Amino acid sequence: MQRESAQPPPEGRDGHLPLDKVTFGVAAGVAVAFLLWGTLDSEGMGTGTTKVLGWLESTFGWLFILVSASFLLFSGYLATTRYGNIKLGPDDSEPEFSTFSWVSMMFATGMGIGLMFWGVAEPLTYLTATDASSIPPGRGDPSTPDSARVAMEYAFFHWGFHPWSMYAVIGLAIGYFAYRKGTGNLVSGAFGPLLKGREKGGAGKAIDVIAIFATLFGSATSLGLGALQITGGLDDVFGSGDSKWLTVVVIAVLTLCFVLSAVTGIEKGVQLLSNANAIAAVLLVFFLFVVGPTVFILSTFTESLGGYLTHLPTMSFRTGAFGGSEFLSTWTIFYWAWWISWTPFVGMFIARISKGRTIRQFVVYVILVPSVVSFVWFSILAGAAFDLQLSGAKDLGAVLVDEGTESALFTTLREYPLASITVVLAVFLVAIFFITGADSASIVMGMLSQHGKEEPMRWLVIFWGVAQGAVAAVLLFSGGLGALQTLVIIVAGPFMLVICAMCVSLMKSLRAEPYESTLPSRVRKAVLHAQHYDSIENQTVALAALGADPEEVTGDPMPEVDVEGRPTSAG
Repeated sequence: MQRESAQPPPEGRDGHLPLDKVTFGVAAGVAVAFLLWGTLDSEGMGTGTTKVLGWLESTFGWLFILVSASFLLFSGYLATTRYGNIKLGPDDSEPEFSTFSWVSMMFATGMGIGLMFWGVAEPLTYLTATDASSIPPGRGDPSTPDSARVAMEYAFFHWGFHPWSMYAVIGLAIGYFAYRKGTGNLVSGAFGPLLKGREKGGAGKAIDVIAIFATLFGSATSLGLGALQITGGLDDVFGSGDSKWLTVVVIAVLTLCFVLSAVTGIEKGVQLLSNANAIAAVLLVFFLFVVGPTVFILSTFTESLGGYLTHLPTMSFRTGAFGGSEFLSTWTIFYWAWWISWTPFVGMFIARISKGRTIRQFVVYVILVPSVVSFVWFSILAGAAFDLQLSGAKDLGAVLVDEGTESALFTTLREYPLASITVVLAVFLVAIFFITGADSASIVMGMLSQHGKEEPMRWLVIFWGVAQGAVAAVLLFSGGLGALQTLVIIVAGPFMLVICAMCVSLMKSLRAEPYESTLPSRVRKAVLHAQHYDSIENQTVALAALGADPEEVTGDPMPEVDVEGRPTSAG
C-alpha cells in the first residue's frame, strides 16, 4: 500500500492532474464546520480560542521566539555556504520572471495589505499606549524622541528579517523539492527524505489540509480587516458612514476582482497587479517623503535601522522572563504565530515564482529586499505621523483610541497637502494589495487541491476565491472575525513543528547533492568541461593499453566541445 501511495497521481486528458478528492473534500468539510461554528456561536468560539491562544502563548511562547530566531540563522547559513549555489530547478534552469516582477509579487503577497493597515498605527500605538500590553521594553515617556525610536525599532523587528526568514525557509523547501526533485508544488512534497515515499499518503494529505485551512481562514480574516479599512477610507472621502452592509459590498467587489485576476494566471493577472501596486506604493510614499518632514524621516530611518540592527540579538531572544511579558505575548509572539500561519500560502506562492533562482539569490531577495522596503515604508509613514505627534500638531494617539486603527493612516494623510488625492490612492492601494494577495491564495489552494499542479483548474481557483469572500462576509456579520483570527494563529503551533521538520528534510537532501551542483555556475561549467577532457584522455589511455588505435575506434580522440563540456559534433 505504501509503495502504491508513493506513486505520482495519474494525469488526465491534456496532461492535467486530477482533483485530489481527499485533500479537497476534507479541507472543504473542515472549513464549513468552523464557518458554522463561528456563525452560530461566535461568542463561544471567541472564548474558546482566546483561552487556547493564551495557554499557547504562556506555555510555548519561548519556543516561538527560539524557533523564529533559528529560521533566520538557518537561512543565513544556507546563503553563505556552498549550498547557496544550488538552483531551485535543474542546474541549467533560468528564472521565469524579471527581478522587479519577482520582488513585487512576493512583497504584495507577503505583507502589502498589512503594511497599509499597520504602517502608521503600529509604531504610533507603541509610542502613545498607556496599557502595559502595548508598551515595548525600554519605552519611557511617550512625548520623548527616545520613546519614538524604541517604537520604531519594534515595528522594524516585527516586519523585518524574522517574518521573511519564515517565508524563506518554507519557500526554499517547497521550491527545491518541487522544481529540483519533481515532487509537485505541495507542502507535503518537501517531506520525501523523512517520510520515505509516504508523503503521498495520509500523513502528506494531512499536512496539505492544514495548509489549505490556514490559507483560507488567514486570507479571509485579512479580507475582512482590509474591507474595514477600505470602508473607513470611503467614509473619510465621501462621508458614507461605518456600515456593515457597505463592508460586505466591498468584500463582494474585492472577491470578484481577485477571482478574475486569479483565473488569468500568475503570468498575467498577479504579475500585472503586483507591478502596478509597486508603482502606486512608490508614488504614495515618495510624495509623502517630499511634502512631509523629509529630514526627520531620513534621520528616523537611519537611527531606527541602526538601533534595530544593534538590538536585534537581544530582541530576537527576549522572552519576558524578567519583565515585559505582557507586550511580548500581545505583539511579538502573536506576530510570530501569525506569520507562521501565513507561511503555507506565502511560502508556496514564493516557491512558485522562484523557479530557476539559486538558494543564495532566494534568501537575499526574499529576506533582505522586502525587509528594507518595510523599513523605508515605516520610516516615511510613521515618521510623518511621529512628527505630528511629537510636535503637538495633531494628537494621533487620541485618533487611535476614538476612531480605531483603520483611521490612523487617513488622518495622517489629511494633515499634508493634496489629501483628497493621497487618501483615494491609499484606498486604491489597500484594495489592490489585497486583491494581489487573495488571488495568490486562491491559486495556492487550487494547487494544494490538485496534487501541486502549477496552473490548477479554473473552477477550483474560483471555488476557493469565492470561499474566501463568503467566510469573511459571514463572520463579519456574526462577529466571529476576531475569533477566526485567533483560531488561525492557534494552527501556527503545530505548523511551526512542521516547518522545523521541513528544514531537517531540506538539509538532508542538500547534503546528498553532487559536489558540482554546489559550485558557482561558471566554476561548475569549467569543472564539467575539464571532466569531459579527462574522460576522453582516460579512454584514450585504456584503448592504447589494449593495443587499439584510438582514432580507429573514436574517429576523433579530442572532439570539439561546448562550454558545458558536451561534444559539438557526432564524432
